[in-house]
Amino acid sequence: MPAFVPAAAAADPPPQRVVSINLCTDQLAMLMAAPGQLRSVSFLASEEGTSVMVEEAAQYRPNSGQAEEIFLMQPDLVLAGTYTAKATVALLRELGFRVEQFTPAASFDDVRENLTRMGRLLHREQRAGELVAELDKGLADLAAHHPPARTVAIYYANSYTSGSGTLADAIVQAAGLVNLGDTLGFKGMTRLPLELLISANPDIILEGDSQYSAPALAKANFSHPAFRALSDRAIAVPDKYTICGAPFTLEASRMLQRAARGERGETP
Repeated sequence: MPAFVPAAAAADPPPQRVVSINLCTDQLAMLMAAPGQLRSVSFLASEEGTSVMVEEAAQYRPNSGQAEEIFLMQPDLVLAGTYTAKATVALLRELGFRVEQFTPAASFDDVRENLTRMGRLLHREQRAGELVAELDKGLADLAAHHPPARTVAIYYANSYTSGSGTLADAIVQAAGLVNLGDTLGFKGMTRLPLELLISANPDIILEGDSQYSAPALAKANFSHPAFRALSDRAIAVPDKYTICGAPFTLEASRMLQRAARGERGETP
């Protein structure tokens, strides 16, 4: 008769040399990894414009997502995104490394799923549960303080906007506001001509905070007189709050609620 093996002993041990090569998995892992478990995060995690967790990222070795440097770290788990270079992911797997890919969150249901999955991979289920609870509490608080109905136009460089099926759309909805992209029937990322933006006459215009080192055609619409006439309705929501899904993403919704109430305080 085979010897009895407790379930806990039979389970795979927690990974001890985790490397993340994607900005969003960087931040999910930093939010819940045990001390010493996470060894390296992508260089983007240290960029002020893209990462909410710049100070935390300074504790880890940065990587540029190249298979050669990851190989030298000899990780027992590599965290990547579904848009991470296919050649890198394929080579790492061919070399025998375990690579787990995460799809970018397009809703807060996706955020919960990614948090829960990361918790399982790192054997940090309790911490993942705490983060999901934090997210749900934040959503409930937003729902309890819905401002008067307002229409929000998401307007980025090159006249891009976000319609249904995007995290930015979920952020607007969580604030209790109406996304102009939804009203116009847009799905995903698409272009919103300046003429259509002006005629729609939105109550709030959500801009990113991307800065260019020199004048660029991508930002030309923002200097157009017709757009400048609506500049008092614009609110710059830092891109770092809208790129990746986590409890910190709700700060973008809070900023929109404050704008809908006429409060234009400084970003935390």
